[in-house]
Amino acid sequence: MNKEEQVKINFRNLFNKMAWLNKLKMEDQFRGFKSSEVHCIEFIGRNVDSNVTKLAESFYMTRGAISKITKKLIQKGVIESYQKPDNKKEIYFSLTEQGQEIYKIHEELHKEFQERDKVVFEQVTDEQLDSMLRFMEKYSKHLDEEIKKQGIDIKSE
Repeated sequence: MNKEEQVKINFRNLFNKMAWLNKLKMEDQFRGFKSSEVHCIEFIGRNVDSNVTKLAESFYMTRGAISKITKKLIQKGVIESYQKPDNKKEIYFSLTEQGQEIYKIHEELHKEFQERDKVVFEQVTDEQLDSMLRFMEKYSKHLDEEIKKQGIDIKSE
């Protein structure tokens, strides 16, 4: 196996370990909510004027899939939809009081996960982090180009 393959496998394994480890706490805290729903709540909490298109682009999902998720979240009473007076066509989402509570719990869990992993990041220099970030950005841009070559347009799905 060459280094390129090792990097890809290690990224996948690292992500899967984090997801598995975090999932245990997340499921305990957010009974009745799927991971995708909690992440939509997080996105809406962090971004003003969130809509189906912005959510779909962020999560690399279709607008139809996001519409289903947001309808469930509205039914659960954690988000609400609104329109702007000058744009009756577009529908936006905001958190309800219950949604704000879930958002706060989610943020606290993220802080807990960061604290858990702090021991590793304390050993990494800024230069090493900058190098990793440059690599991830370069790889991400490459994948964006490949997505375009495939003719995949998340916005229109």
